[in-house]
Amino acid sequence: MNNATPDRLADLPRLPTDQEGPIFREPWEAQAFALAVKLSESGAFTWPEWVDVFAAEIQRAQDAGDPDLGDTYYTHWLNALERICTEKGLSDPGQMTSRKDRWRRAYLATPHGSPVDLNAVPEDA
Repeated sequence: MNNATPDRLADLPRLPTDQEGPIFREPWEAQAFALAVKLSESGAFTWPEWVDVFAAEIQRAQDAGDPDLGDTYYTHWLNALERICTEKGLSDPGQMTSRKDRWRRAYLATPHGSPVDLNAVPEDA
């Protein structure tokens, strides 16, 4: 996490941390965090751009009634990541929606305890 120095992390609104750094409750949270850091490091967007989009996403959610109990932090992170990637032309909203729907269908079709296999669900189904 080269560019996610303590100074950069301090720029993030209400980042859940402990003495060792960011705290993640689920693997997807760490993956979304790492993806934003990596995209910033690669020049897809600057860290200040990221902080602005992320802060705006938190504000949007609070304006819509999010009680800000801390349990939605990385949901906001993911929403902001989707937004900035769309704004920067890194992804297409239709493709993201289609992919999320495909993952949902694959998850629902997967027996409990088995790994989710995205390839088991046709793209056009």
